[in-house]
Amino acid sequence: MSRLPVSSNKRVLTSSSSSSENGQDLAPAQKKTRKDPEPVKPYAASTIIGTRRPAVAAIKAPISRPVRPTGAATVAVGPSRGVLKQAIASTAPRGSNIKAAAAPTGTKAVTGGAAGTKRQGWDLKGKVTDMESKLRNYQTKVKSVNQENEDLKRMMVKSQTRVTDLETCVAVQRGQISEYEEELQALSGVREELDKVSSEKSSIEKQLSNLEDKYKVMETLRQSQETELHTLKMKLSVQESTLSRLQLTLRDAEEEVRSLGETVVQQKGELHAGEMERRQLHNSIQELKGNIRVFCRVRPLKGGGLSQHLQLPATDNKTITLAKTEESHTGKTADTQKNYNFNFDRVFGPQASQKEVFEEISLLVQSALDGYNVCCFAYGQTGSGKTFTMEGAEYDEARGVIPRAVKQIFRAAEKLGAQGWVFTFTASFVEIYNETLRDLLYTGKASKRPEHEIRKLINNEVTITSLTYEKVTNEDQVLGLIAMANHNRSTAQTSQNDRSSRSHSVFQLDIEGANIGRDVKCKSTLCLVDLAGSERLLKSQSQGERFKEMTAINSSLSNLGIVITALANKDIHVPYRNSKLTYLLQGCLGGNSKTLMFVNISPEPDSFGETLNSLRFASKVNDCVIGTASANKK
Repeated sequence: MSRLPVSSNKRVLTSSSSSSENGQDLAPAQKKTRKDPEPVKPYAASTIIGTRRPAVAAIKAPISRPVRPTGAATVAVGPSRGVLKQAIASTAPRGSNIKAAAAPTGTKAVTGGAAGTKRQGWDLKGKVTDMESKLRNYQTKVKSVNQENEDLKRMMVKSQTRVTDLETCVAVQRGQISEYEEELQALSGVREELDKVSSEKSSIEKQLSNLEDKYKVMETLRQSQETELHTLKMKLSVQESTLSRLQLTLRDAEEEVRSLGETVVQQKGELHAGEMERRQLHNSIQELKGNIRVFCRVRPLKGGGLSQHLQLPATDNKTITLAKTEESHTGKTADTQKNYNFNFDRVFGPQASQKEVFEEISLLVQSALDGYNVCCFAYGQTGSGKTFTMEGAEYDEARGVIPRAVKQIFRAAEKLGAQGWVFTFTASFVEIYNETLRDLLYTGKASKRPEHEIRKLINNEVTITSLTYEKVTNEDQVLGLIAMANHNRSTAQTSQNDRSSRSHSVFQLDIEGANIGRDVKCKSTLCLVDLAGSERLLKSQSQGERFKEMTAINSSLSNLGIVITALANKDIHVPYRNSKLTYLLQGCLGGNSKTLMFVNISPEPDSFGETLNSLRFASKVNDCVIGTASANKK
């Protein structure tokens, strides 16, 4: 009976399944008593295999715990059979990683028994043999490792020597780099200077190229100028010969000029004498026509044509007939027509233009520059066209007597300036509203408007106190003053006229002229008056303020008629002071003045009565002789 070890209560476990899977035999596991109740954490089995050192990455990656450096095998111990199986199962994938990391030398792994056989627990000699074989393997590995270690040491010494050489080389290179950097800094300044010099060189080259082009142009120009100079020299020689001939001609011309100068002086004297004679003849003609001339102007109908009660002969421009049909009071006789004939200096029909009207009085306006006082005023009922005749409209064709007279005065003064005359002009514009004088050129506050009075000076000149007198030098300034006056003038709407003038307006242009060369001076006044229209209460139906204005207008016009009658009858006393209008126009009506009156009539049949009264008044004025006017000359 042989003696065998009995293991009734304990069981030796081997990882046969793991060995077969990895191709290696594991040694018998050492016994370990189970401890309760604390469970023991299982360890994975691993094997050191082969003669070469395994790769570090291959070993460290799958194994989570360190492997013992010595020993043939690792004993897997578990508290019980069930727990042991779980540990072996959990180590299987790890064993697969170990197998992948094993050396490919073909050395067999020692697992605690003979190769390919499983040693029994009692075979101690076999186990010793296995351990000796494993020891020899380890010794071989140690030698190999030592040899590798010596090789590595020699390589390390060489590497250190190489590193020292490289450090020395690096130090040398750094020194060279520092030197190169210093040289580079020095060269950078040189490079900037080089760039600057290069740019200067390019600019100088461009300038040189431009100068060369200019030189070529100048050379061409010089050649052309030399040619031209040669031509001019030829011409100069010709001109010199011509000049000598012209000098001779000039002497003859100078002699002729002297004679002509004497002739011019003589002709200027004759021209002045002729101008003085012309003025004298012109004024004689005006005196022969009468000092107070009357023009009649018929306003056109709104629908055109001419009323039947007005008759204007086609062959006679100085006659107007006012016809009226009268019914028989008894009824036994036919209706009779009564005609009223009037003769004036000129009669203008409805078709007469503003230019045609002014041309007739232009000679009278010219007398103002000859030193004569000239007055022109418009008379007639309201709405008969007085303001249109005197002022007109803004466009040139419709301008009235006042702007056209101003234009003629300034143009004639400019022409006389060539003969040595110098003129100064002073303008004023005043209105008589409800027997009160108002300055139409006043620009101050209405509350501070001054009061005006008419004063007669020692030389019988009439002036107005505190009135605005504006020095004017051209036509535009006067037209601007007229526009201001029209804006400030009193107007209102009545049943007969949409814009009826409620005052008499008087425009005065004082003229002073001097001819220093002939020591002659003259002074005159051009007075242009737009009278307010006469009204009848039944037709105008004026009330309140309009009635007051109508009363003042009719009163002043009646006083004007009284003055005209007194002048016509050559009365000793003429009542100029009865109204502001006649007192202001005293110099024009009975003094040293040439006067013209426009009588404006309305063509409507319902204005027959007013038209007849206006024509009768105008006829009385036309028959009035106030004496011969004289020029104000020194």
